[in-house]
Amino acid sequence: MLYFAVADWETEATICVLKSHNHHLLTAMPEPPSQATPPFVKAEDRLDSWKEIAAYLNRDVTTVQRWEKRERMPVHRHVHDRIGSVYASRAELDDWRRSRSRTVSENGADVPAPGLTPEPGSGSRGPSRWTPIALTAAMATVAIVLVVWLQEAAYVWRNPIADARFQRVTDFEGLAEATALSHDGRLLAFLSDRDGHIDVWVTQVGSGQFHNLTMGSAPELVNPSIRSLGFTPDGSFVTFWIRRQNAGNGDISIWSVPTLGGEPRPYLEGAAELDWSNDGSRLAYHTPGPGDPLFVSNGIPTSPGQPIFKAEAGLHSHFPAWSPDNKYIYLVLGSPPDKLDIWRIKPTGGTPERITSHNGTVIYPVLLDRRTLLYLSTEPDGSGPWLYGMDVERRIAHRLSPGLDRYTSLAASDDGRRLALTLATPKRTLWRVHLSKSAAEVAAPVPFSLTTVTGSSPRLGPNYLLYISSTGANESIWKVNAGTSKQLWDKDGAHILGSPGISADGEWIAFSVREDRKTMLYVMKADGTQARILTGSLELEGSAVWSSDGKAIIATAFDRGVPHLYRIFLDGRAPAVFVSEYSVNPAAAPDGGLVVYSGPDIGANFLLKAVTSQAAPHPVPPLTLTRGARHVAFLAGGQTLVVLRGEIQHKDLWLVELSTGAQRQLTNFPPDFNILDFDISPDGRDLVVERVQEHSDVVLMDLPRR
Repeated sequence: MLYFAVADWETEATICVLKSHNHHLLTAMPEPPSQATPPFVKAEDRLDSWKEIAAYLNRDVTTVQRWEKRERMPVHRHVHDRIGSVYASRAELDDWRRSRSRTVSENGADVPAPGLTPEPGSGSRGPSRWTPIALTAAMATVAIVLVVWLQEAAYVWRNPIADARFQRVTDFEGLAEATALSHDGRLLAFLSDRDGHIDVWVTQVGSGQFHNLTMGSAPELVNPSIRSLGFTPDGSFVTFWIRRQNAGNGDISIWSVPTLGGEPRPYLEGAAELDWSNDGSRLAYHTPGPGDPLFVSNGIPTSPGQPIFKAEAGLHSHFPAWSPDNKYIYLVLGSPPDKLDIWRIKPTGGTPERITSHNGTVIYPVLLDRRTLLYLSTEPDGSGPWLYGMDVERRIAHRLSPGLDRYTSLAASDDGRRLALTLATPKRTLWRVHLSKSAAEVAAPVPFSLTTVTGSSPRLGPNYLLYISSTGANESIWKVNAGTSKQLWDKDGAHILGSPGISADGEWIAFSVREDRKTMLYVMKADGTQARILTGSLELEGSAVWSSDGKAIIATAFDRGVPHLYRIFLDGRAPAVFVSEYSVNPAAAPDGGLVVYSGPDIGANFLLKAVTSQAAPHPVPPLTLTRGARHVAFLAGGQTLVVLRGEIQHKDLWLVELSTGAQRQLTNFPPDFNILDFDISPDGRDLVVERVQEHSDVVLMDLPRR
């Protein structure tokens, strides 16, 4: 919006504010003199608008506004200084009236006014020597504004990949993920299980030849929450994230391996992620400590120094990426996995500036130039991730990828002319695992025969299975009982959060749903009838469980960006905080005496904690689990937990005795059998696991010159 406000040129000249997409582009000078802090005015003495002030003085609005300009009539402006947002005091106006006996009327003539006395020399004024200067400044400013306005009006977003040339790089049977490009765009690195285990691979673009650089020597390389691969500035080494098995955050580091082959070796000990500036002079990196402290150094640091930024407790800061002009470091900030956005910060530190507003799974930001940002993000319904683009000065997100192409990693060359992406097609299936009475023997997994295309987030009730099926952007809840499948609930555009929770008697189901950016908690009978919304006032996240008495649901909800466990009552009472500290993913013991939950991620790990049904802290053996293993379940009796343990990508089920802390491995799935979720039947005799099989390939996009 373009507007001009030209006031009395004898005292001031205020020209124009140009606004576009909530950004002030230009404010001309000189501005009116700043006012002192407005005094407190009692409500009964206050006039809250020009209209009220004019009515009190028995004049029109134009006249009283001129009096304020020329006669210094006492009028105050609110702190936010919005145009026309003023107030005045009756007492102050009365004092001002008594100080004058006459004033200037609407036509400029001096006329008597009740209660107004003249001030010497307060008649009409002659020409001011400042008027030509002010008018000249105004005209120059108008010309500048018009130029800017025309540039803004002519701006049109252009899809940077509209005329790109696509090229499939890999066509392997399994995975090719976490892609990275050298700074000049000639070398491409990625992770793949082509040789039976995850390794770092490299190829020269266009050569068609692939080289395994790690040959099984690195035990754990996969971490989808960060940019795990990169190149040194000269392209002579590939850098990669590594975590030693059965190790804590102290053994997370960045290693490197020569692109021509050789022994891997430590590159930046204690770091979790890094990015070199385009000119290769500066390094941004973060460690896996709480808040992911971000550091900037000139070259490889000899000591960490002081971080320029550290996220608040419970939040994470990943994917640091330098802007081409080195003025900013872009990063992904928020609560993983799906409450994230892109922010930027100056290399010297300060307060981060928010760039995107997805509040979803946002990963892999890259910049093609100073203004063009590309990244991957999910939709509000949970679908994706898709490829997005944005002009960082306008901050309007544009989805660039058509159809259902799902991308899981993104890289760009320094000149912005080449992109590398991982195109993924995941497959999720449900499998049954029978346990012996003592859980000492485990049968081989057998796939469930489902009538739907997909099956995820399984939960076992008395003699039945619940799961979620996805078709495009829609999700639905299904029930399998005695070989018969039935759809219990669905709604167009609804995204089901986590897994459904089953009451102790198996008669009721609770589940959280996101619809049109709002979250709601539903309850319904186990046959799909009597569905109703229990609450829509919370920002819900994840799975819900039932309280021991069946009178409330325990679920995760965010308050000021921090997740807590809440009780949501079936009788309509207002939801109440159940656990006040950071707490997610509750699991309730069958006898109702204990609720276990997860604390915040620290690096790639998190701790399990517990409270009683009365929310009193309850001691449990120290148990640290790996990201991706947040769901836990109780065996019948409530004294043994079933947990997922292992690497970020591949895990097995373990039993943990809460009284002693003793642990025993329950399953031994093959390397390609990756578990995303699981549940155990109320009698403890059957397991159901959700297996995810990722097939992904690397594709290149060569972009036209911009």
